[in-house]
Amino acid sequence: MFFTIPTLLTWARIIAIPLVVGVFYLPLDGPTRNLLATVLFIVVALTDWLDGWLARRMNQTSSFGAFLDPVADKFLVCAALLILLQLDRVNALVAFIIIGREIAISALREWMAQLGASKSVAVAFVGKLKTTAQMTAIIALLLYEPLIPGVPTPLLGTVALWLAAILTLWSMAHYLKLAAPYLGDDSG
Repeated sequence: MFFTIPTLLTWARIIAIPLVVGVFYLPLDGPTRNLLATVLFIVVALTDWLDGWLARRMNQTSSFGAFLDPVADKFLVCAALLILLQLDRVNALVAFIIIGREIAISALREWMAQLGASKSVAVAFVGKLKTTAQMTAIIALLLYEPLIPGVPTPLLGTVALWLAAILTLWSMAHYLKLAAPYLGDDSG
């Protein structure tokens, strides 16, 4: 099911990533660039929810879609973190923790799938908390302008990103613990 509506939405999310990044290279004033990038990021991120909902609703789930969807999510998050790093809005250590975990867990899931044990490292609740904190942080750090009176948006984003980094390490430990019984298995 390469050309279903849900899969096309996932492809659109991947194609839109350069647009989110490219906004910061437009000859616009800072607040306008921030707002435009934030709105684009939110719209692109919402397609993640929409493609999953449509796939289930239209009975168009597929192995390819299940593979491509998390790849698109990781591309989006990594691209946003890299542009925020370039703008000096995130700490390099936090970006490294989050991006490194994404690579490590993707590799772990691929390896577990080869062993026929992919359900052993299915998404856990702590991963959903991590994603929520991460998306909140990225939105706040992209916007970077005051949104809630009395709450500095950069501070909100920074605190949420550190929380996401802690949850990232926690979820990685959780997935490694689930995979531990298979670590000595060389059959894959």
